[in-house]
Amino acid sequence: HPYHLTMLSRKKCTADAPRDQWLLIAKESVTELPKKNDDGPLFTRLRNPSTGEGALYLFANSAQQLFEVKAFREEYHSWFIGQTVQHDGRLLYATPLDPLFLVLYYLVKAGQGQAKFQPVEQVVVDEEFPTCTMLIKCTRLQKSLHHLTDEKEIGTKKFYKYSKEKTLKWLQKKVDQTIKILKNSNVCVGGGVQSATFIRSKQGSEAKEEDYLRYAHGLISEYIPQDLSEDLSKYLNIPELASAAPEPPTKKRKLSDGPVEAKEDYSKPLNKDDVKNNKSSGKMTAAQKSLAKVDKTGMKTISSFFSPKTKVVK
Repeated sequence: HPYHLTMLSRKKCTADAPRDQWLLIAKESVTELPKKNDDGPLFTRLRNPSTGEGALYLFANSAQQLFEVKAFREEYHSWFIGQTVQHDGRLLYATPLDPLFLVLYYLVKAGQGQAKFQPVEQVVVDEEFPTCTMLIKCTRLQKSLHHLTDEKEIGTKKFYKYSKEKTLKWLQKKVDQTIKILKNSNVCVGGGVQSATFIRSKQGSEAKEEDYLRYAHGLISEYIPQDLSEDLSKYLNIPELASAAPEPPTKKRKLSDGPVEAKEDYSKPLNKDDVKNNKSSGKMTAAQKSLAKVDKTGMKTISSFFSPKTKVVK
């Protein structure tokens, strides 16, 4: 299997202090020992291209490959590693990610207003996430920028300007590739999918091409800005979802939502005088008739069980 489980650690300042450790599922090539000390795997925070917030990523193979790092966590979960207990029970997993998605965020930003041709080194700059410049080192990145930009070459130097038209064409290819993988993997994407369990219901179990298109668009949208996601939806001619039919008005409930309160105090014994008075004032209820027939000699009232106990003076 191309992926394996490995354990990562980070030493703290003091030699005697325990180390922070994590369990990671990743390709073997990610954790191979580098030829140079500075070329090892590097965990770093970069700007998420969809939200604009910081997220965890991993550079490997001398920063030539980029991986997205996700965490699976459960409450009250730990790991037993050898003779020790790892208190951080998260399971990290790294999956390859096309660095163009992260560079796209900066290209779109630079393309706002009066865009101009610039070297990629001037575009991919971020004071909050300075390691973003490492994206430029990724394999074939600069050779792939033509998918997102118009290019100009002056001497040996290349200059780039964001092209929305080219970007949408490139994203369409990504959607098509995703649809192909979804079909080959038999992932349920139709209306019969229930929640996140991917269980098909009998009705509408056959997915339509539109379902695959919409599903793939949703997956790709997790890696692009919201505005671009909406433009891509129009570019792919994805029809808007029909609004759900309004539910019929609920019938009037015969019973009140409030608690049902007893109108008589059934904890008190019922004597004959009370029965006579009730007869004179009106008809007896079924409960009163039943209680009147019961011999209550020696029986305690319900309220006696909840009254405070009297203290015995010694």
